[in-house]
Amino acid sequence: MTDLSLASPAQTGKSRSLFQYALLRFRRNTAAMVSLAILVIVSLFCIVGPFFAPHNYDDQFKSYLLVPPSLSPYPKDTALKTAMQDVADQARLKLDAFEASGTSFTATFSDEKPIDPRKTRYIDRTNEFENATVAETRNDGRTVVVKGLIKGQYFLLGTDSNGRDMLPRIMLGGQISLLVGILASMVSLIIGVTYGAISGFIGGRTDNVMMRFVEIVYSLPFTFIVILLVVFFGRYFILIFLAIGAVEWLDMARIVRGQTLSLRRREFVAAAQAMGLSQWAVIRRHIIPNLLGAVVIFLTVRVPRIILLESFLSFLGLGVQEPMASWGSLIAVGANAMQANPWLLIYPSCFLVVTLFCLNFIGDGLRDAFDPKDR
Repeated sequence: MTDLSLASPAQTGKSRSLFQYALLRFRRNTAAMVSLAILVIVSLFCIVGPFFAPHNYDDQFKSYLLVPPSLSPYPKDTALKTAMQDVADQARLKLDAFEASGTSFTATFSDEKPIDPRKTRYIDRTNEFENATVAETRNDGRTVVVKGLIKGQYFLLGTDSNGRDMLPRIMLGGQISLLVGILASMVSLIIGVTYGAISGFIGGRTDNVMMRFVEIVYSLPFTFIVILLVVFFGRYFILIFLAIGAVEWLDMARIVRGQTLSLRRREFVAAAQAMGLSQWAVIRRHIIPNLLGAVVIFLTVRVPRIILLESFLSFLGLGVQEPMASWGSLIAVGANAMQANPWLLIYPSCFLVVTLFCLNFIGDGLRDAFDPKDR
């Protein structure tokens, strides 16, 4: 029985390009398609999620330092009276009674002198209460009854040591990590494939000079290059792309050069040259398309490496700076507190691991789809 999805043009009545055949093979790869769907969901979660998150990534809640993840709102009932007692201490008042019912509270304060109603501002400044108003005064103003609302805060993924919600910070970290990983990989892909294909196809003295330049750049320490960029251009986010792109294309160029050396002796390359195609036309039409299988799978391996490089730069103070964050910097912080506060490490690690698995499965699917031996 003939598979119409991969049938020849004579059987289907229409012709398909090599790219269309590769796309059909990729769509038939279940693992790759599922991974692509998960990767799209994670990307949408990181990009669109901050618009629906209850807090910003840099909002600090001093009352909720290192609180664990919870599906119910904070503050908990047991912490309400303690929070109100702290308010009374700050306002130099005595807390006589406190009651909480649902989303509202009633507190009674007293003092030796008449109480200034403006002291209710101390209550509104907390993370637990809001809309505090004086409902009743007694004893010539020396006793006041204050009523207001309990401010419920949701921290689905907990908070960090600065009281910042981990949910929007993981979303922001995903934006930065994916942006750095994908864009820096694209830079290394464009430079490395072009450089390696030209070097391997032309050969001779040109190949020798180009590869010696690669070895010279290879010998320069990565950290030294980043420090030089920071010294001359300042600490900007774009430096992460420049620093990583200036190093990661070297491996790509060497791999592409090795593949090109074997491809340039193939019959179809000789036929293209006999037809009068220029060297650049042969590279663009025949060499580079036949390198896609090896290049794509290598590229999916470089993305996690680039994400780790970005976290290394952030750890040294040369990458993402507070209050911004990436998955790598969040994992670095969580690793130092994994025993006492495991959620700081678990959640960003899960997002990173899922993303890396998806990239690997997608890379395998693309490699099989673009493999010229399967055409």
